[in-house]
Amino acid sequence: MSLTLVLIAMALAAGSGLPGLFLPRSSLLGQRFAAGLMALAGLAGLAGALACLTGQADQAGQAAEGLSVAAFPWPAVDNGVVGLDALSAFFLVPIFLVGALGSLYGLGYWPQDRHQRNARKLQLFWGLLVAGMSLLVIGRHALTFLLGWEFMALSGFLLVSTEDNREESRRAGFIYLFATHIGTLTLFALFALWRWATGSYALLPVAAGTLGLGVQSSLFFLALISFGLKAGIMPLHFWLPGAHANAPSHVSAMLSGVVLKMGIYGLVRFLWLLPNPPEVWGGLILTLGAVSGLLGVVFAIGQHDLKRLLAYHSVENIGIILMGLGLAVLGRSTGHAEWVVLGLAGCLLHVWNHSFFKSLLFFCAGSVDHAAHTRQLDQLGGLSKTMPWTARMFLVGAVAICGLPPLNGFVSELFVYLGLFRTVAVAGVDASAAMLAVPVLAMIGALAVACFVKVYGAVFLGEPRTPAAGKAHESALSMRAAMAVLALLCAFIGLAPVLVVPVLDTVMAVIVPASGAAAPGLGSLVPLETISVLAVALAAATLLLGLAACRRASKAPQTGTWDCGYAQPTSRMQYTASSLAQMIVEMFGWVLRPHVQEPRIEGLFPQPTKMQSHVDEVVLDRMLVPLGRRVEHWFAWFHQFQQGLTQHYVLYILIAVVLMLGSLIPVDGYLARMFAR
Repeated sequence: MSLTLVLIAMALAAGSGLPGLFLPRSSLLGQRFAAGLMALAGLAGLAGALACLTGQADQAGQAAEGLSVAAFPWPAVDNGVVGLDALSAFFLVPIFLVGALGSLYGLGYWPQDRHQRNARKLQLFWGLLVAGMSLLVIGRHALTFLLGWEFMALSGFLLVSTEDNREESRRAGFIYLFATHIGTLTLFALFALWRWATGSYALLPVAAGTLGLGVQSSLFFLALISFGLKAGIMPLHFWLPGAHANAPSHVSAMLSGVVLKMGIYGLVRFLWLLPNPPEVWGGLILTLGAVSGLLGVVFAIGQHDLKRLLAYHSVENIGIILMGLGLAVLGRSTGHAEWVVLGLAGCLLHVWNHSFFKSLLFFCAGSVDHAAHTRQLDQLGGLSKTMPWTARMFLVGAVAICGLPPLNGFVSELFVYLGLFRTVAVAGVDASAAMLAVPVLAMIGALAVACFVKVYGAVFLGEPRTPAAGKAHESALSMRAAMAVLALLCAFIGLAPVLVVPVLDTVMAVIVPASGAAAPGLGSLVPLETISVLAVALAAATLLLGLAACRRASKAPQTGTWDCGYAQPTSRMQYTASSLAQMIVEMFGWVLRPHVQEPRIEGLFPQPTKMQSHVDEVVLDRMLVPLGRRVEHWFAWFHQFQQGLTQHYVLYILIAVVLMLGSLIPVDGYLARMFAR
């Protein structure tokens, strides 16, 4: 029954944008149809996924490994096998949740009567994106998996380039398309090698001793490249900042909160199909996670565009997820089941947590952009007065993403911390990568706090820096409702993690037995009841102190502060986002290498001037673009063969045909007879 609900949800999502194609561009009815169908798809999909996760799935349809399987008459893909186990159901939750909430959010953020040129396209490919990701996670055959992957890739490209009349959107879309199809080509190689090694395209676990170490390592590195590109692992993240910054904000929320997780799903699924992973795999994943987490937050601090800053925080959080996954793989290699449980629990729970708080933050960023018509931090300010709801929701997301109690980000990072600490106490195991990851994870958390202090202060506190920021207004009800649901989920997991543990145990019951060791329960490794009590106490104390401060402030007399001789202070006298982050940017200048334009003050009556700084994308702007220009320069001589003259192209075809015919001449036999003489 659970798999049937998921398939119904896929069909509803895929068809959600179709009614709008037959209605006028200016009509809101088509968009409301799309939102309604996506809501139904979300309810059906979540019901099926949660039924599977809570053990209420139809036991009659369960295979021996706990997998509900359905087959369709499609010989090209071995009758189209799809299946639903706890791991697939876990990843379906953010797909259908953010899919439904994003469609609701779009009613206020991207109304069709104001965006007649592209609203119908956005609704159509939004539904196809949700359906494609759903097919991907339930696919149990390589071709079914690739079909869902391509639906996701092409729909994502068309959503990123929604505003294809803007050059920045077109550029971001084509970079995304380039990156995602490098990943697709690598997947082709991965599944071809899988078919050669196992004799089947079915995605089923391989018995120990079946594959040699060389074949397993080749499969691992192909999976790491293809899924790492989708997940945004540094340095494979080059497509991510531009795509997140230029897409509509609810599309950015879907990209960051859900699409990136398809790379994580692919890695988790594929790594547990391979037996006996060597220790170097776990160490490599841990190292990549630490590098992605640290450099992601460092580059976020150097950004001035709100959505681009949040995009780099996606790289940071993918790094944290990878650190948990690397710990789990390392524990599987060394036979430490508690490492597997804690690492995998941290990895999977952070998948959910990041989906919730990052989608919330992008919704808030869209609300700011929608009201103030800018995403530049130094042109905002004072929005907490005119947009109090958005300010509170952004604060919830900021506390969660920084990993601070009592919200959900703290819980998943705590699991990873506890697992990493356990590696230090084990003698005889080379876990140097895990030991080094502990201070790196702590540094990531500290820098994230510094970054969001900068962001919240620059955007919501102080005075408006521009007239547009001063005229900002609160968002529509549909946008606020979507934010509220995600904020409540962040609070729920943070305050009651003990209620989420059974779900994690269900997922790990499917995965962890492949490690060959008895897996302890997560509840025996983490003091969950204590965490819940302390979280509730902290939340209650914070709420009471806040109410007391507000009551005291309302009774206090109001008067002007000492103005240091400035009788009329202006918004120019307050700290900017650039000044708040200057010390940290200079500290990491060796990797950020910011371009700084100093103000020029000349003459007795100087002209108005300003200071500007910009941080390039380290892979795209510093490596790939210069390399592409160099290759183009090297092959400039080839342009003389492209004159646009038909007779030249006919000659080229003739030469090619002659060469191919010449290849059929048995020259080797003729030469052999000559030398024989």
